[in-house]
Order: sequence, then C-alpha cells, then structure tokens
Amino acid sequence: MKNLYGFTKDELEHYFVSIGEKKYKATQVFEWLYIHNEQNIWNFSNIKKDVLIKMLTEFTTDFIKIEKVLKGPDVKKFLFRLLDGEKIEAVLMEHNYGLSVCVSSQVGCNMGCRFCESGRLKKVRNLDAYEIVEQILLIQNYIKKKVNSVVIMGIGEPFDNYDNIIKFIKIINDAKGLAIGARHITVSTCGLIPKIYEFSNLDLQVNLAISLHGATDEVRNKIMPVNKVYNIDKLIIAIRDYIAKTNRRVTIEYVMLNMVNDRKSDALALIRLLKGMNVYVNLIPYNETENIGFSKSNKERIDQFYNCLKSEGLNVTVRREFGGNIKAACGQLRSESE
Repeated sequence: MKNLYGFTKDELEHYFVSIGEKKYKATQVFEWLYIHNEQNIWNFSNIKKDVLIKMLTEFTTDFIKIEKVLKGPDVKKFLFRLLDGEKIEAVLMEHNYGLSVCVSSQVGCNMGCRFCESGRLKKVRNLDAYEIVEQILLIQNYIKKKVNSVVIMGIGEPFDNYDNIIKFIKIINDAKGLAIGARHITVSTCGLIPKIYEFSNLDLQVNLAISLHGATDEVRNKIMPVNKVYNIDKLIIAIRDYIAKTNRRVTIEYVMLNMVNDRKSDALALIRLLKGMNVYVNLIPYNETENIGFSKSNKERIDQFYNCLKSEGLNVTVRREFGGNIKAACGQLRSESE
C-alpha cells in the first residue's frame, strides 16, 4: 500500500475521479491530514464509509518514528527511524522570525563532499515524499507549534531525489496542506546543473540555494567531487539562467573551512565570480566532527572574509551558529548512531 502523506492534492483528485467520486474529496482528505491532524482514515467522518473502506485497502498512514532528540540553545536535533529501519535526521531552529526545520531528502548521500558527515555513509535510497512530510509533522507534534519555514538541506542531495522533492514542496505549500508559503521554502543543491535548469522552468516561487563552498575549480575539486562533473563556469551559467527566468535571488552557501577556502585570495575569487549577480552569500561557520579532518575558520578570518565581500558590494551575512554542542552538523547524529 502507498502512504497517503506522500500524495499531492492533485494526485488525490485523480484518484477519486478514477474510482467514480468527486475530486473535492481530495481537499477533504488534506483537511483531515493537515488541518485536523487526523491520522486514522476511518475517522474522516465527512467521507462515505464505502469510500473509506476502499481507501483503507489502498492507503496507509503509517508514521516514521522519533528515535532520539538532542537539545541545545534555540535548536533541537531529531533522529528518525524509518519504517524499514534506516535512520535520518532533521533540525529545528528557533529564529526571531519563527521556527525553521531543515529536513533530509535521502538516506545517506553519494555527493561525497569531503567536509560533510552525511557523505561518509553512502546513499542507501531516496526518501519517499511522505517520509519528508512526516519529519515536519512529527516535529510540530513534538513541540506543539507550527513550523514557519523549511529548508531542504539535511542528509542527501535534494536534486538527486528530484521528483519526490517537488511532490513534498507541493504538499507542504498547499493551502489545505501545511500551508507553508513558497517564499519560506528553500531547496539546496551542490550543483546538479540539469536539475537547476529543470527547476527554473517550474512556477513554484520557492527559494534556491547553491552549496558553492569554493570560488575556483582548484578549491572546489578538492572538497566537492561534483565539481569535476559540473564545474564552476557551467554552474554560474546555470545560476544566471535561473535568475533570468525566475527573477528570483539565489542564495550562495559557503561553509568556512580553515586554510582551505577562507583566505583573502578566496574572497577575491568569490567577488570576481558573483559580482553583479542577484545573489546573497551566506557564510557558514563549520560544525566540526571528529571523523573528518577539517576545522572551523576562527572569528577573525570569517570577519575578514565577510568585510572583503561587503566592501565590494556583495550582499553577505554570517549564519548564526546552531547546535555545535549537540552534533547538529548534517549527518553527525545518524553517523554516531550507525
């Protein structure tokens, strides 16, 4: 059976029409699942019993489970056990503008970024849309509050699980679903260029973030194997195309690695690469892990890098640090559990 939480409202409309019912029943189902937070199909009381019986033979509403929660200042890290026993993570962050959840998109990751804990345990499989939706639902149930924004930036490369990610976005963005505004949803990619072009043709109005982390092929090749397939020149062309098609600003994620990509020459290279583009640079202090031989740039080096970009007119911020004391770096908790 298929999990009901993995269906968009359009897909459910097609289902109900296919069994001779009115498509508005899809809206009723969404209201039960996401507004009334009702998991038991049999309790969908405004749908006829014969239809419910048929649904119960075709759909499940089984949930993944919270296995562990670690808590720090303004952050909670969740370890989930999936129905097949695999494990993933999500992080809840409290900002002054609301609650944000960073969700995983795959079990493991094949991108192999050298500084990332997620890639140490290789990709096992893609997550189904319902497994991503349920990360948010379980966190909301745990904290008894509504999540305001979502970033798809946890374990896995979202564009390597493209179809399920698009379904997930449509479900959480739906007014009868989780009703999270498109401009409060961000999807991140390390640079799968064909999917960037495909994504630019969708009218979703969600945010795109690029995990760049290096301003030259020399640096990026050392820390991000994907660059050997899709190099920086090709990536910048794809980003420019996305901006031109969507008229939307792109976030450039740049993790600060001590003496790897945080020198003045790196800052100047980044300026040459991005100046004049409608982008926003997010400098990320590195969350260190004992399993990987990289260290975090100190505050002085981060400040110097920031000031260099700022002086040349780039829109840049330094991300507030979250969860260094609770293994909040992507993949750390799962890796420790495994």
